[in-house]
Amino acid sequence: LATYFEADATRRSNGSTIAGGKQTKTAMALATLCFDTLMSDGLKAAKAVENQSLTIAVSNVIEANTLLSGMGFESGGLAASHAIHNGMTALPQLHHLLHGEKVAFGTLTQMALENRSEEEIYEVIDFCQSVGLPTTFEALGIPDVSKEDLYKIAALANDKNDTMGNMPFEVTDDAIVGAMYVVNALASHEF
Repeated sequence: LATYFEADATRRSNGSTIAGGKQTKTAMALATLCFDTLMSDGLKAAKAVENQSLTIAVSNVIEANTLLSGMGFESGGLAASHAIHNGMTALPQLHHLLHGEKVAFGTLTQMALENRSEEEIYEVIDFCQSVGLPTTFEALGIPDVSKEDLYKIAALANDKNDTMGNMPFEVTDDAIVGAMYVVNALASHEF
């Protein structure tokens, strides 16, 4: 899920990829195809897997999750989504979550940091909720998280040795915490 958004940020910042070079057009095309595949086949694949069925949608999502995402992140770059995942390791109460669950919330946070349109953010929120990925503090298992704990996440996510530097603008700890609150509010429909 994060591949497209992180590759897009890395492209806009002319940042470095995980492979150590600059992004290629092929990497961005793979990242885009990865996102498009998840949006078109992700829910169908999740429902098929719940029923232990192998369908074309499942095969397409396997390709997206392994080949497209693997090549897309390696040659496309990582940015805020994975940095926020890494920041979430600061809270022991989040250690039970899977990598993809934390990255999904990180992707939504990156989208809020970038001030992407509500329509685009809601598309990803709706997708995440449809396949059981966490989109709120409650779904993460931290319904009453303190601002202090969110700042612990932000500080670790913003470490100079992490991938936040591939964002096309300076990201502050305040901005990360604010973006997490925005995601929680939008996904909870708290306006």
